[in-house]
Amino acid sequence: MKVLPNLPLLTLILFLCACTEPSSNAVEQPRAVNDSPNAAISDQTDVTQAYPLIFSNLALECIHKEYGNKIAHVMNSDEDLKPPRELYPAFYGCFDWHSSVHGHWLLVRLLNTHADIIDRPTIVEKLNQSFTHANIAGELANYQRPGMASFERPYGIAWLLQLTTELRQSPHQEAKIWLNVLAPLEAQAVANISDWLPKLTHPIRTGEHSQTAFAFGLMLDWSRVASDTAFESLLSSRIRSLYIDDRNCPLAYEPSGQDFLSPCIAEADLMRRIMTEAEFSDWLSAFFPDLDAEAGESWLQPAVVTDKTDGKLAHLDGLNTSRAWMLEGIMSGLPVDDARRSTLRAVVEAHREAGLRAVLGDMHYMGSHWLGSFATYLQTERGLPDRAERQK
Repeated sequence: MKVLPNLPLLTLILFLCACTEPSSNAVEQPRAVNDSPNAAISDQTDVTQAYPLIFSNLALECIHKEYGNKIAHVMNSDEDLKPPRELYPAFYGCFDWHSSVHGHWLLVRLLNTHADIIDRPTIVEKLNQSFTHANIAGELANYQRPGMASFERPYGIAWLLQLTTELRQSPHQEAKIWLNVLAPLEAQAVANISDWLPKLTHPIRTGEHSQTAFAFGLMLDWSRVASDTAFESLLSSRIRSLYIDDRNCPLAYEPSGQDFLSPCIAEADLMRRIMTEAEFSDWLSAFFPDLDAEAGESWLQPAVVTDKTDGKLAHLDGLNTSRAWMLEGIMSGLPVDDARRSTLRAVVEAHREAGLRAVLGDMHYMGSHWLGSFATYLQTERGLPDRAERQK
């Protein structure tokens, strides 16, 4: 388990979010997390104890918070014009569908890693509220409407599979029940992605939701935990076809102004999942030819958000966090004595501090509805091989 670095105490003063559900008909303006009425975490709170509480409260604050909301789907008739809670009965909160999905993942993840620290009874209650057969039937009915095969593809679907991955690996009895409830939605998602993959002629190299490299990594992780060898084979084959010959990734062109994923770093983090250590080491040399032991922290600098109330500009806070976990993933694919690891470690820690400051400090709802998931993914080492495997 990773622990937070020793950030200034001021950055740890975060008001824990209220877990009450707002009226479904009231349009509530997004507010800063620090406007929450609950008491602040004291300066004396141990950081390791504090971050699971902070992250879980961010998710509890939003998974059943219906408004503000950004709906993005195909409408075929007036019947498709409904409030979020009717369109997405399980995943209507947290501003948009994919953020709601990974907000639920965050809670399951912390149940698995920090059940003794977080508010387990409240989290189980809230997940029981979301994961009902009726709610998932409603989600599936919406997903199966004409024109919806590409819904939340690939980003949101990747997080849905990450959610069911976490449920499969959970020691809690409730997780088995929730996984069974989600199974029809999971099966439809896998079928839709399996139909799409052979048709995809080029990778999608953006720094936002449509990027394929990040999504493929989560999907590949799912296939291995779920023991879906057919999907793993199909996806691995497409990854090699789309990315294996890439060279000299133009990292100097990053980031774009509203990225939350790095096209170059996400690709490298993906490729280490399908290569041997020796193969990946050679591939990385061609992909990042300027990465060496001498570069240090200057090899890649964290991005800076200038306006946290702007949902797109606030993406850069997430970019810092996702870069940190992806660079750790790259390190896990290299030999332990690889000289490049010193540079990668320096860059990881600079990005970790920048990313976590955004979650532990003053944050607007445009960031708070999703950044907790990114911070949890980083701090709980979700994307990395387990320690025993890394030490082989």
